[in-house]
Amino acid sequence: MSDVPVAFIPSPPSNGVHLGPFFFHAYGIAYAIAVAAAIAITVRRWEANGGKRELVYEVALWGFPAGIIGGRLYFLATSWNEVPPHWWGPFAIWKGGLGIWGGIAAGTLAGLWVLRRRGANVPAFMDAAAPALLVAQAIGRIGNYFNQELFGGPTTLPWGLEISPAHRPVGYAQYATLHPTFLYELIWNLLLAGALVWLGRHRRIRAPGLFALYVAGYSFARIGEELLRVDPAHHIFGLRLNFYVASILCLAGIVWFIRIQRAGRKASMGKTVRRGGALLAAGGLLALTGCGHSSRADRADARAPRAAPASSPPARSEQRMLAAWRTSSSSRPRRSAKVAESRPARNRRRPHRPTPHAPRARQRRRSPGRRPGQATTSQARRWRGC
Repeated sequence: MSDVPVAFIPSPPSNGVHLGPFFFHAYGIAYAIAVAAAIAITVRRWEANGGKRELVYEVALWGFPAGIIGGRLYFLATSWNEVPPHWWGPFAIWKGGLGIWGGIAAGTLAGLWVLRRRGANVPAFMDAAAPALLVAQAIGRIGNYFNQELFGGPTTLPWGLEISPAHRPVGYAQYATLHPTFLYELIWNLLLAGALVWLGRHRRIRAPGLFALYVAGYSFARIGEELLRVDPAHHIFGLRLNFYVASILCLAGIVWFIRIQRAGRKASMGKTVRRGGALLAAGGLLALTGCGHSSRADRADARAPRAAPASSPPARSEQRMLAAWRTSSSSRPRRSAKVAESRPARNRRRPHRPTPHAPRARQRRRSPGRRPGQATTSQARRWRGC
């Protein structure tokens, strides 16, 4: 057996606590605390967006039980050889635990179903719940410590995890301390949750962009974690099954985030173009209107007689010239009515004169109480006589 390092994380003495005749598993306690923390964080973030906390409670009422069922089904489908060979084996969550991918998928689907029924803003709620889910997963990883699972290869680092011989995998019995991959994931989840909260407050992320980053970021951490883990799992081409799942989800989350943000930019660009076109059209109308008013004002000013500027009295030569011009202009014949009539008809104003023999349309007077189509009194008398 290899030497034990001086500093390391000791293995837990037990995986639960006894309270009277009952035994509470640490994994279940951690899960309950994780659920409470996720609800509290989501309530605070959802109410900050104008939502009601009752919706969060209803989503949690359906989402977390669905997460347990989905997580257990995923574990049974991928790690059936670790299930106890008893009739109660599939229901023994404390024996093997849950598959996180199945839990997230089933819980998300149940939550979306509730949100659709209530007509809530689904993208905004998903962004509000993304950091809360990461905090819940971080708390849940503490239960993996008590179960002595989710560990990596051998290490002599000061934070190496001591694993009891009964929980060491085949081929690693001689190593006392292994990589605490559950601790690495716990720290990563908390850091990613803080990053998502910061992005939501300081950057304009179109919903559900934060949830897409949650999927991509968590899956990215799982890629490195699956490369370190040595606990039993199914392998495909020499790599763990969850490595492929994490790689696919990481790429899907990145593509999803890019598409969400591009769709938001296109929509905002379309709105900007429409608003800009409306502003340009309004500006053009104002300019045309302003030009029309200025031209009319100029024409009015040109037609109006202008007052002669005050000047000194003209000299005698100028007075003689003015008197001669007045005499010549007074001798010219003025424009007669015939000259005005010689203008084209389109330039003259013809007064509207009604034709003397045009018959006037007769209007029937109706009594105020008679409806259209109702016979008059005289008609009714005539009909009675008939």
